[in-house]
Amino acid sequence: MQIDLNRVIEQVSKEKGIDKSIVINAVEEMMHSAARRTFGPDRNIESRFNPELGEIELFEIKTVVENVANPMAEATVEEARAKYDPDAQAGDEILIKLDTATMGRIAAQAAKQNLIQHIRDAERKQIYNEFKDRKSEIVSGIVQRFERKNMIVNLGRTEAILPEKEQIPHERYRQGDRIRALILDVDLSEKGLAIILSRTSNDFLMKLFEQEVPEIYEGIVEIRQSAREPGGRAKVAVYSKDSDVDPVGACVGMKGTRVQSVVQELRGEKIDIVPWTDDQAELVCRALAPAKVSKVIIDEDEHGMEVIVPDDQLSLAIGKRGQNVRLAHRLTGWKLDVRSEAEAEEEARAARASLNAIPGIGDINAELLYQWGFRSAEQLAETDEATFDVEGISEERARQIIQAARDHVARKRAEAEAKAVEEEAKVAEEDASATAETEGAAEEEAEAAIATEAEGAEAAATEAPSAAADGSEGKA
Repeated sequence: MQIDLNRVIEQVSKEKGIDKSIVINAVEEMMHSAARRTFGPDRNIESRFNPELGEIELFEIKTVVENVANPMAEATVEEARAKYDPDAQAGDEILIKLDTATMGRIAAQAAKQNLIQHIRDAERKQIYNEFKDRKSEIVSGIVQRFERKNMIVNLGRTEAILPEKEQIPHERYRQGDRIRALILDVDLSEKGLAIILSRTSNDFLMKLFEQEVPEIYEGIVEIRQSAREPGGRAKVAVYSKDSDVDPVGACVGMKGTRVQSVVQELRGEKIDIVPWTDDQAELVCRALAPAKVSKVIIDEDEHGMEVIVPDDQLSLAIGKRGQNVRLAHRLTGWKLDVRSEAEAEEEARAARASLNAIPGIGDINAELLYQWGFRSAEQLAETDEATFDVEGISEERARQIIQAARDHVARKRAEAEAKAVEEEAKVAEEDASATAETEGAAEEEAEAAIATEAEGAEAAATEAPSAAADGSEGKA
């Protein structure tokens, strides 16, 4: 019974979601592969799908020539006219229909495998085309299984992988649970199709807010920057293009419903929402919330800030294991050095004392230098005169101050070196004295041992004659 390929192609196309032309090409390729295996690779064979008959037809192609050089691909004019086409001329190509019934079981099995592989490749390519433009989108799937701590998620038509490093720490899922994640990457290679998911990406957090906050979806409110430590804490800086819309209030929602939806999806990850500002010092202060900031000192050259907070706010500003200040650094992009007011005052006192110790500098100049960022005489001594620019100090006075600082530092270093040499000499002298005492004690111990041996020898000599006399008396 002849199978109607039209119905089979239609069914496969519908089940796999593949275009009919792709399935037809795969079937034609299958038959072509089987024909080459049956009739030999040297024959020029072509396979074509006939939709009217619902079957694949095989044709051998031969070229009509005057003199045959290759019998497998050529035929003489006489042969062509006698067997195939009465009007054949030299140079024509004739199609000779082959009997597909002569194909063997092995060839048919190989053709079937070829067809399955072609359909799989076509399906894989179509899924890739479907997902390649969906990067940074959130998808929902079912946890299928676990492979070496990597989670395999069923997305419906295909499977995706959620690697261990992209999973939120301490998050637990079981087979059959529904999970949402961000499409991080889509890759099609010889090994197959790989769709990588992530739940730790910053984009995942931002997309969750986009789904929960209509103002973000509509573009009224923007998430300018975000930073997170998955499973622990996150910070989001938001900005509103409309002055009548409060960006923080829009993200929090009525009674916190919007932000709570995001927190629940992230399994309790705490989220701080701060309003964005172009004033970088103010942005850093907001990013360090809930801690309060007393003062900020900006260092443009190092792209860093020294942040002074009240003594009772220091631990709050730093956060558990430094988490709060780390997230603030990632959110703002500035290097942050957080200090308490007491520590800052102590350092300021030490810095002023170091500068005031320079001979001839004066209290006013010392304070000016401190306000311009100089924190010690050593730092001032290492300054290049060409780059020294402090408002209120002339170039001539600057040269004098820098030279005085260098002389002062050199003198201090010389005194420190002399003191170190003196300390070394003192230690060496003490070591020598201790060595001498040890040697004297050893000599005394040796003399005592010699004396003890001598006494023992005398006692032995005294006892010997007595013993001899006793022996003589016994004999008598």
